[in-house]
Amino acid sequence: MSDGTLDLFADRAPAHSREPSSAADAGAGPSEGLRASGMPGPRVWTVRQVNRAVRLQLEQSLPQLWVGGEVTNFRRQRSGHCYFTLKDDTAQLRCVMFRREAARLPTDPREGMMVRVFGGLTLYEARGVYQLVVARLEAEGEGGMWKLAFDRLKRRLDAEGLTDAARKRGLPAFPGTVAVVTSPTGAALRDVIAVARRRAPWVRVLVRGTRVQGRGAGEEIAAAVSTLASRDVDVIVVARGGGTIEDLWGFNDEAVARAVASSPVPVVSGVGHETDVTICDLVADVRAATPSAAAEAALPDRRAVVRILDNLGTRLGKGLAGQARSRRWRLDQARDLLHRRGRRRVETCRGRLVRERSLVAGVMRARIARHRARLARDAAAMEALSPMSTLARGYAVPLDTRGRLLRKTADFPPAREFSLRVVDGGVACRVADEPGGGPTATSRRAERVGRAGRAHRAE
Repeated sequence: MSDGTLDLFADRAPAHSREPSSAADAGAGPSEGLRASGMPGPRVWTVRQVNRAVRLQLEQSLPQLWVGGEVTNFRRQRSGHCYFTLKDDTAQLRCVMFRREAARLPTDPREGMMVRVFGGLTLYEARGVYQLVVARLEAEGEGGMWKLAFDRLKRRLDAEGLTDAARKRGLPAFPGTVAVVTSPTGAALRDVIAVARRRAPWVRVLVRGTRVQGRGAGEEIAAAVSTLASRDVDVIVVARGGGTIEDLWGFNDEAVARAVASSPVPVVSGVGHETDVTICDLVADVRAATPSAAAEAALPDRRAVVRILDNLGTRLGKGLAGQARSRRWRLDQARDLLHRRGRRRVETCRGRLVRERSLVAGVMRARIARHRARLARDAAAMEALSPMSTLARGYAVPLDTRGRLLRKTADFPPAREFSLRVVDGGVACRVADEPGGGPTATSRRAERVGRAGRAHRAE
């Protein structure tokens, strides 16, 4: 093996080089011939030793190399290892890509895809077949596997409508809080803060630090967007500086796309440079060329705000003047209408009042006439029953000094003083004695007056 080649049968070379010397030697087997000649027997290798020697020879003699071909029978095992075959028009080569290297693949190559792989040849000792251990796999053509994975995810999101422009929302004109998802130590964050200080220093900036490249970056970015969407923020800015497609691949993660699409808060994506396009850019409500442009899109310019406020003052003054004129005109119209309606109402009420007053006057006159007639009848009846009427007919009523009625002759003892009540007053009288012990004519008149009084009381 001085020339670098492996000769598994070097110990048997002398036996093969000599010719059998006799018929006995020719008919005898190799072992019997060696024993007869007194030489030691050959070294017997195990299959494992042979395969291991071949593997070592392959790994030591052939450096790692690029191999191009067509992918066939690509399969990813549950362990994470990938197995496939590379072939061309006349030959094929088995390949294996172990879990750590396979995890870096953005997607699995499709059947019949032209790729190039980098790795080293080895022999799988258990089966005695040689294969290429792939450390890197790239697709032929611009973009390679990254573009293939990008296009696959984009087609799926397009079919679901997540990249449709109709579902994208506008940004608030005057946000109070802007959240930023980026690396806490990256230049993108410094650019966003600088823009915020220059354009809108009154806006609150909330930063959620994440990894922006490498394994697990996509999951961290998606979790940060989902967390900030549940906070009291107005806009979310997802930002990162430029880099290769592999550096930016975390923003092409499906989890990031779905977190951005499901966010109730508008999202601005400012990833990479102007020529870089990621899935996050396509799903976000606003796509900015750079992190600084994303901050400018999310934050208002204070000079523009000052101009807006100035214009609002002018517009407010004009609006108030217009409102005053409009309301004054409406007030005048309402006043005229109220005056006309009030006048018509007054005239209507006046006419109704005149009619009702006439009606009431007629009713009252009729009632007064009825009451007057009734009063006249009652007055006549009372007049007929009144003692004064009797007195007016010439009668008089005797009354003692206390005003009591004197009815009998016995009420007129001699010398008694009494009064006669006549129609227009009273007449003082005194009973005088006549000869013969009988009452005088005055007494007889008093008796007549007494009878008149009794008759009056009987009435």
